[in-house]
Amino acid sequence: MSKLSVEQVKLYLSKVPGWKLVEERMALSRTYHCRDFAVAVQLVNRVAELLEHDGQYVEIHLAGNVVTITLTTGGRIGLTGKEFALAQAISKVS
Repeated sequence: MSKLSVEQVKLYLSKVPGWKLVEERMALSRTYHCRDFAVAVQLVNRVAELLEHDGQYVEIHLAGNVVTITLTTGGRIGLTGKEFALAQAISKVS
């Protein structure tokens, strides 16, 4: 998949509410504040199920009841439609 232009990134970003662009890393990020640690772990597990066969580069940070998910293309600079599709899928399971 090819790298998105700045205009395309802005358009795609409007379709994934709650996600923000981390410009210095060209990544998408979203932080969830869960009711408690157990609910946060359940969220991490649901995201892990989505990613099991995806091969996408994802960072998940769990601290107490807070989960931060960051999506990037890994070694490449820029974002593709795959990251935005994954953000939509994660939003559906959260």
